Amino acid sequence: MRDPMLTVFDQFPRRITDVTAQLTTLCIPLTEPSAPPADPDPTNPWASSYAVLVDRSTLAWCTAVTMLADHHHTGIGRQVPAADALLRELGVRGLAQLHSDLHGGAPVDYRFTRCPYCSGIGEDPTRPTCQDVGCPPEYEFAGHDHICPVCRGDDYQPQWFAEENMADLEELLADAIQESEERASLRYRLGTWLHHRGPSS
Repeated sequence: MRDPMLTVFDQFPRRITDVTAQLTTLCIPLTEPSAPPADPDPTNPWASSYAVLVDRSTLAWCTAVTMLADHHHTGIGRQVPAADALLRELGVRGLAQLHSDLHGGAPVDYRFTRCPYCSGIGEDPTRPTCQDVGCPPEYEFAGHDHICPVCRGDDYQPQWFAEENMADLEELLADAIQESEERASLRYRLGTWLHHRGPSS
């Protein structure tokens, strides 16, 4: 029987394939040199002056350049330097900062917004091992999942959470109405008591 999760995870290699194919068409290299060349070629617009390697064939980089291109309505070729800088400086978790920046700097609630990296499944889409992630030995057991480093494993279920929030708000409103009615009743009883008591002698 086919694992149903394979269908979900199949989208990530396709994302990489789509982006790297475009890079190849544009003659943009898939990796930067691990160190700046001694005599950089001034005619190469993709040459890097940084010593930190950026792999443009990773899911994180492909996600970043796609987010930038979609937001700015450009081809991915124009967003290569920005994606390089983001991954070089902040790594995979920089995608969360980028997502926030593209939403006007507001925090992103991944319960209601689909994570651009894991597409809302809550797990690390690269499916790393415990050794890759650096899990403590006591956590290295069969079936141990690793949460997405961008959305931190938030459960993307906007409809369910919206219904839960509405139920909570309705309960708060009912409590407020009841409290208001109780206060009004108390004021009425107090007013009636003072009226019957009359002015004190």
